Amino acid sequence: MSTTPSPALPRRRALAMLAAIAALPVRAQSGAYPQRPVRLVVPFPPGGSTDLLARRIAERLAKTWGQPVVVENRAGAGGTTGADFVAKSAPDGHTLLMGVTGSNAIAASLFPKLPYDPIKDFTPVTQVVSAPLVLSVTPGAGMRGVRDYVAAARARPITHASPGNGTSMHLVGEMFALATGVKLTHVPYKGSAPAMNDLLAGTVNSMFGDVLVLLPQIRAGKVLPLAVSSARRHPLLPEVPTFAEAGTGADAIAGLAGFEAASWQGLFAPAGTAPDVVAAISAEVGRILETPELREFFGGQGFIVGGSTPAEFRALVGAEVPKWGRVVRAANVVAE
Repeated sequence: MSTTPSPALPRRRALAMLAAIAALPVRAQSGAYPQRPVRLVVPFPPGGSTDLLARRIAERLAKTWGQPVVVENRAGAGGTTGADFVAKSAPDGHTLLMGVTGSNAIAASLFPKLPYDPIKDFTPVTQVVSAPLVLSVTPGAGMRGVRDYVAAARARPITHASPGNGTSMHLVGEMFALATGVKLTHVPYKGSAPAMNDLLAGTVNSMFGDVLVLLPQIRAGKVLPLAVSSARRHPLLPEVPTFAEAGTGADAIAGLAGFEAASWQGLFAPAGTAPDVVAAISAEVGRILETPELREFFGGQGFIVGGSTPAEFRALVGAEVPKWGRVVRAANVVAE
């Protein structure tokens, strides 16, 4: 029997070695993650709900990973400045974004010259929380439910306040008007606080607002909630029906069956981040979100806590971008 090696064997070995070498950068990147401090970008100023969420999660990630997780506030242009920074960062898992509905869904259609693509330039990691909006009026407005609100809007001009043009609070109002065929006049403010002040003063008729913002006034009896925009009733407002409930039954309001909208916040990495790094971050954040302390804290702030797999979050973002795009175009919303 001949012992002469086959000419194919050296070639196979060479190809195998080249394949192993080609795989080394990914393995080095993902095998010991994180290798250095992680930067978590919040695209808004300190003190807001997104900043609060990021800091709570960063604190716990740092303990688990043994590396600092530094929250960096890069505010501007409705959250798009910080999002753009992360989109253009190295895809190594060491720069993450706490993105929101505005920066990673609405912005795609609101800003014609957006410097990033919310779908192509990010890798969704996990949803962190969602929050339905609450249609609220003052007790003296003479409205006790969505049916009264629709009737009033058909009889006279109705105003609704929001913390800014193109925000989810603004667009849910537009979405409601499109669904029901009523005319609402949007009144934008620079933040939720002045919008709330004018609602309480009766300067505006209504507000599609965050649970976190409205809850203290609701509990104080100064604001009356008419409906929530989630698919299910909110655990902190169990007596308040959903918009979808008003769209069912014998006296259903046309256009509201299946009505659902929420603002959400979640973690994104730059496109091209290694899948195993993304999966590891998602799993760890999901574990953190399941701890009773965080669930109770975030739930008390009006959020619905909900970690997700990267695939689930990608599917959500993929559905949200065209959904809000339809509202922006139909209502002719223009960024200020």
